[in-house]
Amino acid sequence: MADKPAVVLVHGFWGGAAHWGKVILELRNRGYGSLYAVENPLTSLAEDAERTRKMVNQVDGPVVLVGHSYGGAVITEAGDLPNVVGLVYVAAFAPDAGESPGGISQELPPAAFENLAPDSDGYLWIKQDKFHWSFGQDLSDDEALVMAVTQKAPLASTFGDNITAPAWKKKPVWYQVSTDDRMIHPDNERKMAARMSPRKTIELAASHASLASHPRDISDLIDEAAAEAG
Repeated sequence: MADKPAVVLVHGFWGGAAHWGKVILELRNRGYGSLYAVENPLTSLAEDAERTRKMVNQVDGPVVLVGHSYGGAVITEAGDLPNVVGLVYVAAFAPDAGESPGGISQELPPAAFENLAPDSDGYLWIKQDKFHWSFGQDLSDDEALVMAVTQKAPLASTFGDNITAPAWKKKPVWYQVSTDDRMIHPDNERKMAARMSPRKTIELAASHASLASHPRDISDLIDEAAAEAG
């Protein structure tokens, strides 16, 4: 276990660290003894990136930083730390400097865009009765219900926060595209992946929640990144 890098997992909008549960178990079974999952506040890109940096700074040794969904924007902003040896994007945003997740989504809106609902406090939710269809149509009814009820809504303003200096321009990258994604348009994922010149891109016939519906495939990609970069 000692010769494997640490893996730090970063969740996205409408989720928390527990969304990585199946991947965590899979990686542990593959001998990863240093696993961390950041719990971001989803209040601004700056605050989420700082929370992630603090987690990475607690790790003594190399780190593979993995981001799902908006977590990809977070690792793009926070991944320039010296001990980060690789970035893995899981159905994730990978904005360039001056770009935001919201701006990218507006260019090519995803299928579930209309199922987002703001509340009176400025948070943006996925409508509970639309969550299964929107976020994880390849999950069981029970699993999707739990995700829907426990979803962690971001401040809507976070969608418009721009990347300053993208770490993917300095670090090796791996990317997973979900071909049936309804939260980020699959063609947007392909576009973001291609311009980063990743070491490897995989496409899965998966929903946005590929980390939960395809944990072995996601762990394979993380494993490969750890072997090459770590």
